[in-house]
Amino acid sequence: MKTLCFAYPGDLETPTGGYGYDRKVIAGLRDLGWQVDLVSLGDGFPFPSQSTLAKARELFARVPDGGRLVVDGLALGVMDEAAAEQAERLDLIALVHHPLCRETGLSPDQAAELFQSERKSLTHARHVIVTSHATSDQVTDLFAIAQKDITVVLPGTDIPAPVSRAASGTTRLLSVGTVVPRKGYDLLLAALADLAELDWNLDVVGGLDADPDCYSALQAQVVDFGLSDRVTFHGAVAPKMLPDFYRSADVFVLASRYEGYGMAYTEALAYALPVIGSGGGAVKDTLPPRASVYCGTEDIDSLRQALQLLILDEGRRRDMSAAARISAAQLPSWRDAATQFALSLEAGDA
Repeated sequence: MKTLCFAYPGDLETPTGGYGYDRKVIAGLRDLGWQVDLVSLGDGFPFPSQSTLAKARELFARVPDGGRLVVDGLALGVMDEAAAEQAERLDLIALVHHPLCRETGLSPDQAAELFQSERKSLTHARHVIVTSHATSDQVTDLFAIAQKDITVVLPGTDIPAPVSRAASGTTRLLSVGTVVPRKGYDLLLAALADLAELDWNLDVVGGLDADPDCYSALQAQVVDFGLSDRVTFHGAVAPKMLPDFYRSADVFVLASRYEGYGMAYTEALAYALPVIGSGGGAVKDTLPPRASVYCGTEDIDSLRQALQLLILDEGRRRDMSAAARISAAQLPSWRDAATQFALSLEAGDA
């Protein structure tokens, strides 16, 4: 039986796109006959305590000689010393969702420190797996990792049963993503503030604990804009509850400043939702033009125009919904993703 250790930071059940990718790939590899041993590296990444980092290094050292070790980049990016220690002994594979130094809200010193540690870590990996072509290009441009040493494994998408949406007077907007500056909720609220005369409401689904200051600022923004009765922050929800939000929505909108891929966008397409998005090349490459409106990063005017269009024009929403369903059928499945992931792991066996 083919085996590997999969090391990850924090709680694997955390309801974010990155952890969701990890869970799906692990399950898919197991379905393909792989033995996947899970290694939890502890909390606090990418800024772990020294004790957490020391324990994580010990866990790396426990992997048997010659063992295949896949490490989520949220942890590996700050484990350059451990990577250097184990590179000759292990088959080390980096899984990079997006470069850590590109996270919104970092201080210049934090970004510089993360850049240096991630660059060093990735040079010690035998291979790097990324979740989008845009991230592949960034890993090469930022860290000088050759393209031949990178494999793009796009996330899969589960296609639900067709959704029937009853028309209503209120346009139901949905945004899904952890409440952090990178997700651009402040931009979305600013755009919606000028559309208060229209009939809409916004549901935001995503963890509230990652950046309490960001959440507090957004709550204040909602009050300042007079949107308290229009915007609801639901926090993180169990995976089995998330489909209900997609089914009850009319439009999906996420004003991200940056995304390594943007799984929430493709999930929305699978539920036949018209999509408004931003977030750089990975998102622009993912969104089909007939089913979406792509707005430039931090372009509040474009965001406002797109929202106004889809709030007012039910016929346009209906056409985009049909296009979303067609586009979603062409996306890779999670079995496709797991199969490609496995092939990239096996490439080093030759």
